[in-house]
Amino acid sequence: MADPAGGGGLVKARSVVLIAAALVLLGGSLGYVLHARQRGGGQRLVAAESSFTLDGPGLYYRDTATGRVARSPGAPDGPSCVRFYAAGDRALCLRALPGTPARTQAVVYDRRFTELQTVTVPGIPNRARVSASGHLLSWTTFAVGDSYAAGTFSTRTSILDLRTGYLVKSVESIPLTVGGTRYHAADVNYWGVTFAADDNRFYATVSTGGRTHLVEGDLRAWSARTLRENVECPSLSPDGTRIAFKKKVSADPAAPWRLHVLELAGMREYPLAEPRSVDDQAAWLDGGTLGYALPGQDGKGTDVWSVPADGSGTPHLLVPGGSSPVAVPEAVPETPN
Repeated sequence: MADPAGGGGLVKARSVVLIAAALVLLGGSLGYVLHARQRGGGQRLVAAESSFTLDGPGLYYRDTATGRVARSPGAPDGPSCVRFYAAGDRALCLRALPGTPARTQAVVYDRRFTELQTVTVPGIPNRARVSASGHLLSWTTFAVGDSYAAGTFSTRTSILDLRTGYLVKSVESIPLTVGGTRYHAADVNYWGVTFAADDNRFYATVSTGGRTHLVEGDLRAWSARTLRENVECPSLSPDGTRIAFKKKVSADPAAPWRLHVLELAGMREYPLAEPRSVDDQAAWLDGGTLGYALPGQDGKGTDVWSVPADGSGTPHLLVPGGSSPVAVPEAVPETPN
């Protein structure tokens, strides 16, 4: 018997459900992705004012009203970005380029926001990180229409080594070991890279078979191994001993995650005092505090919040109307030759 609503309607409905489910798994925002596609995925590209630099220590963030980077307190005089991060002598800005299919421009800056390099990749901006030295950069985009995930969204994560100029276009090419066994699957996705201080090891999320894992990668050995399940968007502490991450704690698509911290030495984890569902890669503002974005209290954009990293205390509103928080330390004076 024919479908009263038409067979195409049933297939379309199932496709929408699959897309929504994939985005929940990948930590994306369905509304953001659909809005970006409807408006062509682009943004107004604005350069930083000449007076705006990374030389002043403090909290930097993306101002949601203007789409530009700001230093708190201060005006949003930085470049326009969808995602932003900075460390060492480098800053990384992800921009959404206009047109279809969606494309992201990764822009590398020095401390005075002089543009050093740009890389254009497929997809919608999602995550950005820079190693403490400023030598390594990584970004994740939502890539549309990958062959192994037809009709759904998947991620694409890249790593750029500024020392050599070598670009890993997709981390998916790295040999992966799961549970001590070499692993191959068409549905492997990586996102949310965070770098160790040695500029070699990194941590990230890998998903496969409907599960997420914390993975440790080795760039020189070009290998990766899973450490633990149910870890998304890891963020390594400044001392390299802990990882902040979002853990899936509920099947409710409106509030699936809870911020946790994992102690790497003993693999002990504990929840943080933020009870709301956080869909962000938290940033360590110092050795004991994490910053992250949540939907804005005014119902528009996002706000930047902080919470102690030891599980104590209460969340604190840092910047209304902000996202992509990063604490930039005072610049170290160059040693004369």
